Amino acid sequence: MSTIAATAIAVLAGMIGAFMAILNIQITNASLLDIEGGIGTGVDNGAWISTSYLIGEIVVIPLTAYFSNVFSFRRYILVNSVLFPLFSIACAFAHDLGTMIVLRGLQGFAGGVLIPMAFTMVLTKLPKSQQPLGLAIFALSVTFAPAIGPTIGGYLTENYGWQTIFFINAIPSAIMAVALALTLDKQPMQLDLLREGDWAGIFTMAIGLSALQTVLEEGNKEDWFSSPFIVKLSILAFAFLVAFIWIELTVKKPLVKLSLLRQRNFGIGVAVNVLVGVALFGTVYILPQYLGQVQRYSAEQIGNVLAWTGLPQLLLIPLVPMLMKRFDARYIGFLGISIFAISCFMNITLSADTAGDQFWIPNIIRAIGQALVLTPITAITTAGIAPSDAAAASGLTNMLRNLGGAVGTAMLGTVLTKREQFHSNIIGQSVTLGRDEVRTRLDQLTAYFVQHGVSDHAVAAQKAVVALGQALILGFADTFAVIGVVLAIAAVALLLTQKPRAGGGVGAH
Repeated sequence: MSTIAATAIAVLAGMIGAFMAILNIQITNASLLDIEGGIGTGVDNGAWISTSYLIGEIVVIPLTAYFSNVFSFRRYILVNSVLFPLFSIACAFAHDLGTMIVLRGLQGFAGGVLIPMAFTMVLTKLPKSQQPLGLAIFALSVTFAPAIGPTIGGYLTENYGWQTIFFINAIPSAIMAVALALTLDKQPMQLDLLREGDWAGIFTMAIGLSALQTVLEEGNKEDWFSSPFIVKLSILAFAFLVAFIWIELTVKKPLVKLSLLRQRNFGIGVAVNVLVGVALFGTVYILPQYLGQVQRYSAEQIGNVLAWTGLPQLLLIPLVPMLMKRFDARYIGFLGISIFAISCFMNITLSADTAGDQFWIPNIIRAIGQALVLTPITAITTAGIAPSDAAAASGLTNMLRNLGGAVGTAMLGTVLTKREQFHSNIIGQSVTLGRDEVRTRLDQLTAYFVQHGVSDHAVAAQKAVVALGQALILGFADTFAVIGVVLAIAAVALLLTQKPRAGGGVGAH
């Protein structure tokens, strides 16, 4: 096998891993009600099924560059390409929430390795002339996978049961492992690097990020800082993350090379990546919630609606490298983010009649925007990064984008709750129980919430009143507006970068 062919196969195999790892963040979103019923937990706890996976990914991504040096790139990626499907399959046999959280966390810890390593292969194994194409394929993983995840999960759940969504990783992972084993060069382990490891940084980062993610997940449910648990956990997260940053800026061999953020394009590019992460993860979180709670769509129906945010990207993303040869990458990225923002603003006029058909045009527009976003942003961010810093830059970029998604999901969940309460206080008085059709509809909605995990009948009845009063719908509309504003900020920030040169550096404006 020629070197060129082996490199191409290795990079494509790495992309399979990145795609599957990112897919599994969102694959449970459309199926949460079914999984919650299957493992016997309430609706308020089901989000941990997604969150625990994300915690595992966020913690392990910045560790990847270090451990791939210790155990060798080939050995480290191969081990995790095997562990990832094994932990995934184990999730299908979980019978309680605690077990599911642990197994999903371990699955995320193995899957998180595959994302930055695929990114690193693009920057280190492909020549500069082919890197835009490699980045486009990576972009397809990052934007297409979250969009198509609920579609796949919903279809499998409706037709074959929720357990099957955890089996789909087996075959792609096997193909990836075999391809990588055949194409990656063997390298010796450097176990002596374990003695030089930034263990204080690793410890403070793991504790700080885990505590922060727990605050983000539980904060809205516990009414944030009115809860002593959230206050204590927030102090813990703040203390450990401040210690982590101080250690990384002062230690001789830092785990995370924060000094890279001083480079103009990398610093701004990472910030834009975080904001885009808020929108990418946020829209895939909010839309299924709306369709499930308001329109009472099944998992498969939700997946079918979201499919139109993913499928067009298959056609569009491969064309982006050609656009980048003719136009400034900054302007392509700006256009993509702006189109993405417009698609969110199109959803601010939600009403009880807004269902799947009404999301078709906004979702197509969103798909067009997302297709134009990540490849140019990544090219801008990595312009000027030395090959020796590629792994560190990859870990930092991917960690912060996923962290942005986690922060964004928590923020949007809070916005939804607060805006729903706001609208409920204003329009709740207009619900008149004296009308027969109102009483009938309230009974139907109350029964629906009871069937979907709300054990307290009084709470279910209250939710029914809120839903009937349109407060929830208006809350969702406001949440889409917030995502649009976040993207508008990202679009403007991207214009502050320098134009990337064809050779990989940066030039003047």
